[in-house]
Amino acid sequence: MQKIAKILSVALCFCIGQCVFGQLKTIKEKEAEFYKIVDVPIPKDIKLEVGGLALTDKDKLGVSTRRGEVWLIDKPYSETPKFKLFAHGLHEALGLGFRDGGFYLSQRGELTRLLDKDGDDEADVYKTIFSWPLSGNYHGYSYGPKFTENGDMIVNLNLAWMNGGQSPVRWRGWMLKITPEGEMTPIATGLRSPAGIGINPEGDYFYTENQGDWVGSGRMTHLEVGDFAGHPSGLKWSDDPQSPLTLKPEDIQDNSGMTLYEYAKKEKELKAPAIWFPHTILGISTSDILYDTTNGKFGPFSGQQFIGDQGHSKIMRVYMEKVNGVYQGAAFPFVEGFSSGILRMIWGSDNNMFVGMTSRGWASTGKKEFGLQRLVWTGKMPFEIKTMKAKDDGFELEFTKPISKEQAEDITNYKMTTFTYKYHKTYGSPIIDQQKAMIHKADVSEDGLTVKLTVHGMRLGFIHQLEIPKLQASSGEKLLHKKAYYTLNEVPGGELKSMQMEMKKSDKKIEQPKRVNTIPHEWGEAGADQKVVIGTVPGLKFDLQEITINRNSKIELTLNNNDDMIHNVVLTSKPGKDIALKVGQEALGLGLDGPDLSYVPFSDLVQAHTGTVGPEDKETIYFTSPSEPGEYWIVCTFPGHYLTMLTKVTVK
Repeated sequence: MQKIAKILSVALCFCIGQCVFGQLKTIKEKEAEFYKIVDVPIPKDIKLEVGGLALTDKDKLGVSTRRGEVWLIDKPYSETPKFKLFAHGLHEALGLGFRDGGFYLSQRGELTRLLDKDGDDEADVYKTIFSWPLSGNYHGYSYGPKFTENGDMIVNLNLAWMNGGQSPVRWRGWMLKITPEGEMTPIATGLRSPAGIGINPEGDYFYTENQGDWVGSGRMTHLEVGDFAGHPSGLKWSDDPQSPLTLKPEDIQDNSGMTLYEYAKKEKELKAPAIWFPHTILGISTSDILYDTTNGKFGPFSGQQFIGDQGHSKIMRVYMEKVNGVYQGAAFPFVEGFSSGILRMIWGSDNNMFVGMTSRGWASTGKKEFGLQRLVWTGKMPFEIKTMKAKDDGFELEFTKPISKEQAEDITNYKMTTFTYKYHKTYGSPIIDQQKAMIHKADVSEDGLTVKLTVHGMRLGFIHQLEIPKLQASSGEKLLHKKAYYTLNEVPGGELKSMQMEMKKSDKKIEQPKRVNTIPHEWGEAGADQKVVIGTVPGLKFDLQEITINRNSKIELTLNNNDDMIHNVVLTSKPGKDIALKVGQEALGLGLDGPDLSYVPFSDLVQAHTGTVGPEDKETIYFTSPSEPGEYWIVCTFPGHYLTMLTKVTVK
């Protein structure tokens, strides 16, 4: 009996160990059960900093690069793909298309056609289709093309970064349509950093935007002829005879108390986003748009959109609907863990996805400088929120698998928070006007695939974060991703019937004792023992690689942010670079509280820190250095920055 009991005890321990191991699976490991990331091998002598992807009519993969090359890859689905240099000498090609036997791409200053006339897989013709002026500014990127049904091409031009994001040359900050013959029609302006272009099956244009001045968070906007997307610098060229709008830069005022949705009610040419991607929560650098045209051969999301993120090296998913003629919808997490920063995505002929990446100067959570990978559906069905549709008094959720009716009817299983962003000239925006909404009722369909949620506290113009942490399928399987973010611009019928909740508007002020901005009284007239000034350089780096200070010293530290992005400074309280990386990872998990905390976690690993410091701004803090000698680290914990923005602090 003792022997049997011992065997049972060992078996039980094994089972418990297996359960614990299963619970410790990372989200990347869980996602990989359904969507597998596969490397496309790249020869060691090729720097494939992907700017564009396109398949030829012979199923060869064309790849344009930031280094001005176009590579042609034969057998890109195999373990031994063959690379050949198709074209070179180009200027940072951040897009690629293939049509009528040749490639088209956007360089810094022109839309170019590349043609191989003799069939040797090398370009013989480099033809300028249409050109635009250059300013020489590093931010003068050009994206595209994407083809319309009749073969016209859509191109987006990034703003330059001069005096707070200006348009020093014509058409910067615009979406343009260009025919194969070189005739150009300006479509819309107000774009800042428009890396992604999408054209839906109905022929409507969309673009993705990155946080910056006048842009509170990443977003996707539906653009029609004559629309203004929000950044006033491109309006400098609205006096051009070809301009489809007459709005001027001075017509847009920095009303920092308004949201973009509110301002769009005042200014008819301003277009509110169809989808917001909450900054640092879903991503930080939105990139490509890819429609699921596989008709179910890539899983259960046919007709939806996949959105890349360069900074977080991941792909998000979007369900879009049109309500009262206005596009809106929900954004969901999808797959993370790619090797570098995602810029481009296309479908292969096998109905799986090619993903092209680059990170040089644009830091990403994927640590490689560049990469080319495939995202392959394993054939297994994930348990996900498939769609989220707006109703005048709530939302209707559709799931990929039948849900547990008992759990789904329990309203305590749902949490909803509404919030938005400021529309102002300042770089980015904190989360503002955050309020709880209440799930009043949950009605489950007979087949268990849909739930109608009656919601009190819905608000037009706000992002609605839905969290379902415990819901299971009827089979016992847990949701793969438990959150959704719906951008509510309209409701069916035009009248919001959701009961409004009486809530006090609170401006949260969180005390952070490790952020000290005045000289401590006890330091006396002598003040600091040592003054340190640290700045920034392009490429997400501090301008100092190492600082030396004495232990137990009174330190005055100033962060001068001369970059075009938001940064902070966090000094660790324990030696070791791994400690700095851990603090950076903890900052990623702060969610909606991140902006209020300046993306600094409450942690014993933090010695001192600044708040978030905007472009061309500075902040000074005061602290006493660690008492133990060693190699400590300064790190920027603004999400996505901690992997590269590191400075060693030697305490003697």
